[in-house]
Amino acid sequence: MKDPLKFTIINDPIYGFITLPKGLLFNLVEHRYFQRLRRISQMGMSYLVYPGAHHTRFHHALGCLHIMGKACETLREKGIDISDEEMEAVQAAILLHDIGHGPFSHAMENSIVENTSHEQISLRFMQKLNVEFNGSLTMAIAMFSGSYPRRFFHQLVSGQLDMDRTDYLKRDSFYTGMAEGNINTERILAMLNVKNDKLVVEEKGIYTIEKFLVARRLMYWQVYLHKTSLVAEQLLVRVLKRAKELTMADHKLPASPALKYFLNNGAPLAPFTEEALEVFSKLDDYDIIMAMKSWCDNDDFVISSLSAMIINRHLLAIKIKKKPFSEDFVQAKVDEVMSKYKITRDEAHYFVFTGTITNQAYTFTKQGINILTKKGKVIDVIKASDQLSLKPLTKVIVKNFLCFPKSIG
Repeated sequence: MKDPLKFTIINDPIYGFITLPKGLLFNLVEHRYFQRLRRISQMGMSYLVYPGAHHTRFHHALGCLHIMGKACETLREKGIDISDEEMEAVQAAILLHDIGHGPFSHAMENSIVENTSHEQISLRFMQKLNVEFNGSLTMAIAMFSGSYPRRFFHQLVSGQLDMDRTDYLKRDSFYTGMAEGNINTERILAMLNVKNDKLVVEEKGIYTIEKFLVARRLMYWQVYLHKTSLVAEQLLVRVLKRAKELTMADHKLPASPALKYFLNNGAPLAPFTEEALEVFSKLDDYDIIMAMKSWCDNDDFVISSLSAMIINRHLLAIKIKKKPFSEDFVQAKVDEVMSKYKITRDEAHYFVFTGTITNQAYTFTKQGINILTKKGKVIDVIKASDQLSLKPLTKVIVKNFLCFPKSIG
């Protein structure tokens, strides 16, 4: 039997004291792969808009671990059979769910690490750790990947009402100061149950779920898809793409050994090799910041200008509208940039570009949010809602954006 006194306490600004039991979970947190998350920002470049948004993936993962434990305790109290082994496994799965994130969270996926998502890299890290921890993560990996027979565990790790979303909405709301995203985490956890191996929410908790979905929609528009954050992340993606392009053309750029490894690798790295995974484990936000600071003085106009824009927060202008921008309008902007800065058309496209953003708070899927009625019937939250029409939240809202230098108006 485990000694209940063997634990450590972490003070979290969201939940207060988080208890971390000694053993597998403690050892995972202590591992250098996980400690790297201290140096990976949770919200990418959002701190350029919200100065308080400097929290990390490390904060978020510990918060997820905490509320996963609370969720399991709630389910146990309601008669759901969860063994100690299963509880530790699902906590390990949520603890490691973001371990594959690269610098500034998503920028690497869209630039120098091609065709490989952070979820795939997380799985590779978990498999590597499983070998190191003598198979202790086998069940956690099954829960993470969705192959564990008891399906509700996977829903707790990755679903539309998982512990990931439940933590990041509350945490990001706190650090950005956006009260609209503040959800009632305690009530959500208290209303959880399991029916026919599916995660459900008891009917009396439906209004809390409505608030959760509305908060998610608002946080995406006001925070995650804020136009300034969007511009900054797009610039970062293009800085890294330009750096890789120059490196492949034998242009020497100062960078850390870990960053150089990925800049020098011309082929997609999916699936990750053992070597690539090990190098990736040494890459974090500081590599990118250090590189951009040095690239500000590079003789390549594109990379020096883009880097300086981010470092000094002199970003591109952005226009957002529902309809796509006409090709003639975009090309006129490109021509103006070419003329003003005496650069090629390909180079000008680093400064003038279009894209789309989407927002969908809820989707009808097999992993939807199910409400357990007082009569024992399980129905989708959209059909169960009577106080507030949630159907509009299932609609995919698409908007188009155009970025260009402020100097060309």
